Amino acid sequence: MDLARRLAAFEQADLYVVITEAFCAGRTSLAVLDQVLAAGVKIVQLREKDLTDRALYELAREFRRRTEAAGSLLIIDDRVDIALAAGADGVHLGQADLPVAAARRIAPDLIVGASSHGREEALAAQEAGAGYVNIGPIFPTATKPAAIPLGVEALTRLTPHLKIPWSTMGGINQGNIAQVVARGARHPAVMSAVTAAADVTAAARTLRKAIIG
Repeated sequence: MDLARRLAAFEQADLYVVITEAFCAGRTSLAVLDQVLAAGVKIVQLREKDLTDRALYELAREFRRRTEAAGSLLIIDDRVDIALAAGADGVHLGQADLPVAAARRIAPDLIVGASSHGREEALAAQEAGAGYVNIGPIFPTATKPAAIPLGVEALTRLTPHLKIPWSTMGGINQGNIAQVVARGARHPAVMSAVTAAADVTAAARTLRKAIIG
């Protein structure tokens, strides 16, 4: 799939689920992936920072096999090399990772997503060629306890300046997702609200319904 088709699929998707096995409530990431895909989720990110390169590659290949069968996009956190080797659809980069422009040169057909924590970072990523930017954290989150939440009004202030798709993350759950949707979020990103839920598929379906109505 080329970049244009991948970006079109991203635009058409709704809930964006990030999977890290440490936040899967004792289940394997693959078991959770299957339940996420059963809910119709069309954007999945594999986020594992502590695996060996070989283990991450093998896991990414299996994620790719399952997401491809479900017609879902697969984004790999941090690692452009693993994303390319596994045949993923994109890579998500933090502020300390490879620069967006460099990733764009290495992987012209991958969606390059970028984390941002304010207007300056978001606009810089857009200028560098990011396919989407993620804005966050919006609410307090256990995945990044030291991060200062931006609050939902950050979306109102920042997103009018963006010309590319955006997602938003950080503490989003069933109790507050309506707040980000009301401020234009079409691709809210979640982790534990889905991956640690007792019923992963039901949790994902409920959040998708809150987005698409």
